[in-house]
Amino acid sequence: MEAELSSLLGRLAIAAGLGLLVGLQREQAESPIAGLRTFALTALLGSLTALLALEFGGWVLAAGLLALGALVVTGNLMKLRAGLPDPGLTTEVALLLTFGVGAYVMIGRVEIAIVVGGALAVLLQFKARARKLVETLGEKDVAAVIRFALLTLVILPVLPNTAYGPFDVLNPRHIWLMVVLIVGIGFAGYLTYRFLGSQVGTALSGVLGGTISSTATTVSYARRARTTEGQTEAAAAVIMIASSIVFVRVLVEMAVVAPASVPVVAPPVLTVLLAFGLLSFWSWRRSVQEAGPMPEQPNPTELRPALVFGLLYGVILLAVAAGEAWFGDEGLYLIALFSGLTDMDAITLSTARLTREGRVEAGMLWRVVLLASVSNLAFKLGLSWVMGGKALARRLALPYALGAGVIVLVLLFWP
Repeated sequence: MEAELSSLLGRLAIAAGLGLLVGLQREQAESPIAGLRTFALTALLGSLTALLALEFGGWVLAAGLLALGALVVTGNLMKLRAGLPDPGLTTEVALLLTFGVGAYVMIGRVEIAIVVGGALAVLLQFKARARKLVETLGEKDVAAVIRFALLTLVILPVLPNTAYGPFDVLNPRHIWLMVVLIVGIGFAGYLTYRFLGSQVGTALSGVLGGTISSTATTVSYARRARTTEGQTEAAAAVIMIASSIVFVRVLVEMAVVAPASVPVVAPPVLTVLLAFGLLSFWSWRRSVQEAGPMPEQPNPTELRPALVFGLLYGVILLAVAAGEAWFGDEGLYLIALFSGLTDMDAITLSTARLTREGRVEAGMLWRVVLLASVSNLAFKLGLSWVMGGKALARRLALPYALGAGVIVLVLLFWP
C-alpha cells in the first residue's frame, strides 16, 4: 500500500514538474492566456481526472478535457472583449497537450510523458530559431521535405514485407527502407548545408559534401579546380575530407542494419578512418587558400535517384547472396571491387543485411566494405583527373595512395 502511494505521489510530482517546465517558458514569453501556475494546475488536473477515470470510467477524462476547452474559449472571449490582440493558438494548444501529458503520466509510461512534455517546452522555446530556419529554406527545400515524407511515410508502409526471387533476399519494404536510410543521411547533410549557407570553409565543405555525396563533391570541386585559378589545393583538401567521411557513413550504415556486428567491424574501420582523418588534416594544412563558396549541392530526395539506388541495392544484394553461395569469399571480394567503383552504400548495406541474417560473418562484412573502398578511391582519383586535370590528380595521388596502403595493411594483417 505504501509503495503504491509513493508511486502515485511520484507520478503527480512528475506531472506538476512538466507543467511547471512548460509554464516557465510561457511565463517568460509573457503569454496573456496562461503562465507558470496555470500550466502546473492543468497538468495536475489531467493527472487527477485520469485517476478518477480509472475508477469511474473514461467519461471523467473526457469531461475534464471539455471543461479545460471551455475555460480556454472563455479566456479568449474575455481577451477579445478587452481589445487585446490575438496572439495565435500556441498557448491554447499547449494547455490541452499539457492536460494530456498530465493524464498520461498516471495511466501510461512515464518515460513517454516526460519526452512529450520536454519536447513541448523545447518547441515553444525555439520559436524564433524555427522561424529563422523556415525563412532560410526556399521553395525547393520545402519541396524536398515533402518528397522525403513521401518516400518515408507514403511509399514505405504500402510495400509488401515479403521476400521474393532467388535466395529470398529481395524484400521490397526492406529495400525501400535502405533507400530511406541513405536518402535520410544525405538529406541531413543537405539541410545542414542550407542552414549554414555556402560560406562554410574548406573543412566543413568536405564534411558536408561527404555526408551528402562524396562522388558529387568530387565532381563539383574537380570542375572548380579546372576553371578557377589557385583552387587546386583547396579542392584536393575538400575531396580528401569528403572521402574520409565515407568511412563514417559506412560505419553508421553497418551499425543500423547489423548492430550486433559493431564490436567486430568498428575497430578496423575506425583505424582506417583515423588514417584518412590524418591525411585529410595534412591536405587541409597544405591548402593555402580557402575553397570559396560551396557549390550548390544535389537534392538527395529526388525520386529518380532514389529509385535508381533501390534498383542498384537490389541487384547488388542478389549478387552478394549469389556470390557467397556459389563462390564463397572470393565471390564477395570480386563483387565488392566492381560495386565499389561508383557507390559504397549499396555494397555496405547489402552485405550488412546478409550479416544480420547470419549468411555472412561480421569479419567478412568489414573486409568487403574496405575492399570496395579501395576501388572507390581509384574511381574518384580517375574522376578528379578527367574533371579537374593532372594538377588535381597529383595532389590527391599521394594521400589516396597512403590511405589505400593503410586499407591493404588492415586487410592483410588485422586478426
